[in-house]
Amino acid sequence: MIIYRKYDFALYLFIIAAVTDFFDGLFARLKNQRTVLGTFLDPIADKFMLVTSYIVLGVYGLIPKWLTITVISRDIIVVIGWLLLYLALGISKVEPSLLGKVTVWVQSILIAYVLIKINFNILPYASESLYVITATVTILSGLHYVFSGLKQTHAG
Repeated sequence: MIIYRKYDFALYLFIIAAVTDFFDGLFARLKNQRTVLGTFLDPIADKFMLVTSYIVLGVYGLIPKWLTITVISRDIIVVIGWLLLYLALGISKVEPSLLGKVTVWVQSILIAYVLIKINFNILPYASESLYVITATVTILSGLHYVFSGLKQTHAG
């Protein structure tokens, strides 16, 4: 929707995706209906939404390109690390850490902030500090996953 300058639709779709993801997780936990496939696909769907959002926002100059590169690099490193753990040790189950979940929230909040700012112009311009906070949490989360993976290789 951003490509076609339908910023209002982009905001609505983002809100719908976030709300349905939240309730999906909530209901799964409340009803204890977690599946192996669901625990695998849900984070992948979140990542696709976030990475796509950051790419489009970065390409169209709505967020800094360095931030887009940081977000994508972290995800590539985490996926490659998971693949290496799987190939080397047969470990396929990787639990999301609290820092990883915080990272998803911080990245999502920044996207929502940008989309609200574009649509309503009621928020101040996203300062460099907001980008730095998002990048810092993203980098720390990536490092956390790298060290967790290294710890698993030593345990294996």
